[in-house]
Amino acid sequence: MNHHPQPVLLVLGAGDRAYRSFVLQEFAARHHLVLLDHQPPAWTRPYVTDAVTVDLHDHQAVHRAVTEIALRQPITGITTYLEHHVELVARLAKELGLPGANPDAVTACRDKARTRQLLAEHGVPSARSALVNSPEEAVAAADTIGYPVVIKPRGLGGSAGVHRADYREHVSAHYDNAASATLIGLEASAATGVLVEEYLHGPEISVECAVRSRGDVHIAAITRKRLGAEPAFLETGHLVDATDPLLDDPDLHHVVSSAIKAVGITTGILHVEVRLTRHGPRIIEINARLGGDLIPRLVHLATGISLPQAQAALATGDTPDLTSSVAQSAGIEFCYPTATGPVQAAHARAFTADWLERLVWTRKSGDTVTSGPHSTINDRLAHAVVSGPTPEACQARLDQVLQSLTVHIAEPVRTTACVR
Repeated sequence: MNHHPQPVLLVLGAGDRAYRSFVLQEFAARHHLVLLDHQPPAWTRPYVTDAVTVDLHDHQAVHRAVTEIALRQPITGITTYLEHHVELVARLAKELGLPGANPDAVTACRDKARTRQLLAEHGVPSARSALVNSPEEAVAAADTIGYPVVIKPRGLGGSAGVHRADYREHVSAHYDNAASATLIGLEASAATGVLVEEYLHGPEISVECAVRSRGDVHIAAITRKRLGAEPAFLETGHLVDATDPLLDDPDLHHVVSSAIKAVGITTGILHVEVRLTRHGPRIIEINARLGGDLIPRLVHLATGISLPQAQAALATGDTPDLTSSVAQSAGIEFCYPTATGPVQAAHARAFTADWLERLVWTRKSGDTVTSGPHSTINDRLAHAVVSGPTPEACQARLDQVLQSLTVHIAEPVRTTACVR
């Protein structure tokens, strides 16, 4: 009896269970998965048929591992949901003759300076920007652009090292902060340098897009972002509404489609960050991957669309299903510490509701956390995901859940409810 090996979808990198298990579960619903990671975590076992231990920063080792897998079983596609590996995935897909984005286009998304250059060349509205390599260059660029400006690392994410500077004397300090910023190892593969950019006034959103071919951009969802107090830009929550009026906004669709065309992405799921200014939509960043922070879960709860399954379909050359089957709202909010020090205890009042999708603690007793204005996403204590008939209902429910949390932080002793 002949046993034909199952075709597999390769996934590079597992990431954190709290934020990534939904995506891997959705991949596994339609595909046999082989995970490649430097230390495949135990939580991934229910979703993968095999796991290969390999240093994902050693591209030659990854290439050898993929070649060995290909000798054993057919590979139908290769994908990742981690920013760290999007360039490597694009190169491997091209080498293996598999569906995927152009590697140069993905590199252009990873390099925020290159993104700005391409947007400017194609006349796509974004922010005036200058790449600098010293505090002195940063001050000169800020003086030219005009205050306030935004100082940001060239190749990180998660708002790490990003600050607004209102005066010359703030620019040097923010330059040093951006130049030394780190984010869960992303700095190891990031282009070096710091950007000084025009500050864009207006609310921030992200546009979750499926690109099926050049010029064929489908907007699957709009994510309304909530940011903490400036001068930092720390994300404190997100909300997706299936009936968001921006879904049918022709200006937004034109700007986003033009931006994607400018960087050269012709296939994949993209997470495009936009500011809604009084002069119209302006592009902040283009990410050649699914959104983080459980945004794919919010989209699924609000619309019924599975962006992870759509990404897996595109990675294997299939047609993604982008049909809405639900029409409601879903939101997430993050609990940040209000004091700096070790967490002594964290607990929530007994809470059950059918609209509470999850309440997850991401810090435990003994972990040291930092309060604003120096908090990062690594300081998040917990997050809650809820659904509801309207954005307002979701926000009321999130408030209710977060007010049920109590956190004790030592040195100095503080007891605080979770606040934004």
